[in-house]
Amino acid sequence: MIRVVVIGSESTGKTELARVLAAHYGTVWAPEYVRQYLDEKQEPLTADDVEPIARGQMAAEDEAAARAERLVILDTDLFSTASYARHYYGAVPEWIALAARERRGDLYLLLDVDVPWAADAQRDRADRREEMHALFVEGLAEAPVVVIRGDWEERRRRAITAIDALLA
Repeated sequence: MIRVVVIGSESTGKTELARVLAAHYGTVWAPEYVRQYLDEKQEPLTADDVEPIARGQMAAEDEAAARAERLVILDTDLFSTASYARHYYGAVPEWIALAARERRGDLYLLLDVDVPWAADAQRDRADRREEMHALFVEGLAEAPVVVIRGDWEERRRRAITAIDALLA
């Protein structure tokens, strides 16, 4: 199973790009679990939420992969969960850090912060997207990464070019 992960800071178009890519390739995609978790919790997250979010993220990834044939598109993955835990709470449980390494994607499409911020009830870091982007760049230094920039159409085109190269 080839795992392509669409990853990046808040409000960079991850979910929409994941949907578009899954449709383009006729495959399955897994949404970012933390959004569902927040909808259900209806309260601010704390460090105590990191582990249930990680378990839910893994389950969503595994369920999507079980339904896919060759390629699965992930709207973030466990690496993102670990990165946000470090950023917000200063630490990540060791089992999550280990699992993130073991479950590393075959390709990361790292979305740049060069698109306008779109506010929603779950987003809170409009002024810190560049900081998060830098943390993703640093954390993914040893992973296969393609940085995706530009307007929405350019992002789609660049992502498809990167995935086509992986599949070739």
